[in-house]
Amino acid sequence: MIRFEPRLYQQTIFNSCTGKNTLVVLPTGMGKTNIFLMLAAHRLKLYPNSKILFIGPTRPLIDQYLESFKKDFEISESQLAVFTGNVKPEKREELWKSSKIIFSTPQGLENDIISRRIKLEEVSLLGVDEAHRAVGDYAYVFVAKQYQEKAHYPRILALTASPGSDIETISEVCKNLYIEDIEVRTDDDPDVKPYIQDINIEWVKVDLPQNLLDTHKYLKLFLTDRLEKLKALGLLHRTDTKFVSKADLLQMQGQLRSRASQEKDYTIWSAISVLAEIMKMQHALELLETQGVAALHAYLQKLNHDGFKAKTKAIQNIVKDLNFRTALIKTEKMYMEKIEHPKLIELQNIVEAETLKDPGTKMIIFNQYRDNAVDIVEKLNALKSVKANLFVGQTKKGESGMTQKVQKEVLDKFRAGEFNVLVATSVAEEGLDIPRVDLVIFYEPIPSAIRHIQRRGRTGRQEKGRVIILMTKDTRDEGYRWSAHHKEKRMHRTLKDLKSNLAKVIAPREVQERIDNTDETIIFADHREKASGVIKELINLGIRLNLDKLESADYLLSSRVGVEFKTTEDFVNSIIDGRLLMQTKGLKHNFERPLIIIEGDQDIYSIRNIHANSIRGMLATIAVSYGVPMIYTKNPRETASLLQIIAKREQQETGKNFTPHSEKRVSTLKEQQEYFISSLPGIGMTLAKPLLKGFGSVKSIINAEREELEKIEKIGPKKAEELKKVFDSEYKN
Repeated sequence: MIRFEPRLYQQTIFNSCTGKNTLVVLPTGMGKTNIFLMLAAHRLKLYPNSKILFIGPTRPLIDQYLESFKKDFEISESQLAVFTGNVKPEKREELWKSSKIIFSTPQGLENDIISRRIKLEEVSLLGVDEAHRAVGDYAYVFVAKQYQEKAHYPRILALTASPGSDIETISEVCKNLYIEDIEVRTDDDPDVKPYIQDINIEWVKVDLPQNLLDTHKYLKLFLTDRLEKLKALGLLHRTDTKFVSKADLLQMQGQLRSRASQEKDYTIWSAISVLAEIMKMQHALELLETQGVAALHAYLQKLNHDGFKAKTKAIQNIVKDLNFRTALIKTEKMYMEKIEHPKLIELQNIVEAETLKDPGTKMIIFNQYRDNAVDIVEKLNALKSVKANLFVGQTKKGESGMTQKVQKEVLDKFRAGEFNVLVATSVAEEGLDIPRVDLVIFYEPIPSAIRHIQRRGRTGRQEKGRVIILMTKDTRDEGYRWSAHHKEKRMHRTLKDLKSNLAKVIAPREVQERIDNTDETIIFADHREKASGVIKELINLGIRLNLDKLESADYLLSSRVGVEFKTTEDFVNSIIDGRLLMQTKGLKHNFERPLIIIEGDQDIYSIRNIHANSIRGMLATIAVSYGVPMIYTKNPRETASLLQIIAKREQQETGKNFTPHSEKRVSTLKEQQEYFISSLPGIGMTLAKPLLKGFGSVKSIINAEREELEKIEKIGPKKAEELKKVFDSEYKN
């Protein structure tokens, strides 16, 4: 079935993978894909009627696996399918039935599992790429759990170049992916070493010029002044106030917000405001030290602009501060005079020299910040010998971005040599197979060992590679350099220990009979809740879950119980934006037994800068004025268990014969008419009222011609046709 000759180490690793769920840790560019191809062929030979499922974090990455199968696997292309968010759920369900090997991003697959559009029972091999992501609540964890529980012939192959820098992280990955064995190869292993290409790493250090140092001085003075204020308030007990980490500041902020809910002390709120000022200025300093004048200028200008209309004390204090005003003026002057950060100048010199030496040289430049990456592309394209292009993730709030389709097009053009420099953010760090990259440039060091290895691994795949890392002397760049260095050393020590101490990581699993945990309890959930951890936990409990559009609740547990679900953060935010009161009114009106569940272990008084009495007032209104009970849970698992128990008790009393449309309590004739029409396909309460207003009665709506229905706003030809089909079609038992 495969069309390549495996290397000896690939064959050895494959032999281990056939018998156990295996985590394969292999240096970048050493052919992890080929091991998956070999195991896929083996599983299909054992179970010819089964399917193979591969999951990867991004569309470009799963497209690469698809191309590998087309090239090196003997199978008809019609039996290969790609699932992403751009493929409609109905189409994915259809493709699942007709395909043998499916490549998917995990998030969309979660929804297919929840909606029961796919059958994991049919899958004999689950491949998980970039397996180090299988921690916390990342989608890999849910997919692997469902697969391990449901598959008739389960086998998992997890692949990564860098599983984590400590034994705890690696243990979590192994637990979440049901790993039973680990195959580790490093650059020094004798069976891998002949295939490893040397990578030459060069550190290029730059000094901040005087004009940037002057601006730096005023930002530091601002920070020192605010840190001294914290000391004066008795909140900072360090003798050295030159630097406090972001983690320390966030911890202090949470503690202060919690205290503010209990104590009437103005100094606490003053300290919270000072902390916010410090964090904003620390970000400005990071931009100055590690990025460039354009990025710093944009950020300071935004702060200045926000200061004139913002109501928050922190922003107002920042823009009034003399040190900030001075730093802003100096940055504006540098920006107007086109003064650049020495890193950017050095980068232009390096790229120009490389392309003049060899116009065919391919380079990837990694940059932490999207806005700065845009500026780098613009500056490089001003050079005659350079053709640069941007490669960033999908659109985020307030930022430009690329769809996955555009990302693929950019990579294809880069591979084809249509441009020679790819300027990328972190989205290009993982798994991209670009056959020949001669030089990788880090615009800044990064403290993460995993990301450092992934960036570096984009070169040296087929021949000797080069890496250049730009670093500003006497700044946080130096700290990040050594942080990544020590973490990587620790990772290699850990990997060596894994070979001889697997028992520390992989707890022995008892062989248990596969049991059917299906629960006959029915729960309807609003389709917008599908990304919630609660949904996944309900699926794990075996609940018969139906995703639907609910008008006034997040979960429907019976004909009389509707539940509004809030995390602690969303609960506080919905007080501020006014949603909570409207949602409570809707619950009270539509359900006999409404309920609000608030999930999380955060103190609700410490989440936002909102007075404690505002929160207490809302709690009193909900509980007393509306009589709606509130229950607190700690995490998604506890929430799901509570929903299950309530639903089970309710359905024993009232039965399971209820639908989302039974959520509406109707009493008046008007409400009965609206309820009747809202239950029609695609209508809901939003369109029920215009229809009744337009036709005057339920009878007139049912007797109306399709053309008449189309005249009602937001109905349109498709909805009108669906309505006529319901009205006119003969009922068949």
